[in-house]
Amino acid sequence: MDYKKTNAPLTTVTRDMIAMAEQTGNVYETVCIIGKRANQISADLKKELEKKLQEFASTDNMEEVSENREQIEISKFYEKLPKPTLIATQEYIDHKLYFSNPLKEKDHLKD
Repeated sequence: MDYKKTNAPLTTVTRDMIAMAEQTGNVYETVCIIGKRANQISADLKKELEKKLQEFASTDNMEEVSENREQIEISKFYEKLPKPTLIATQEYIDHKLYFSNPLKEKDHLKD
């Protein structure tokens, strides 16, 4: 997913957790779902950033250590993105997340 085009807010927003928990019926399950998705997004962004910065790490000469404008701009761009938790919360609110609870499905099949 392209996290650069998300409509997630850049700052923390107060949310009504009771309204958000309507999809799952449980506030704690909702928080767990958002937390797991935030971890996935964080890992994806980290891999992407490391991949882009790897291009600049090819020089082994310690004497040539200097600030690289491109590297700084890439880092600043990633710092300005919304935090993974905010992106995951927005995805949850927009119903873009698929989640299931195997325990609930197992209980439902028994009935």
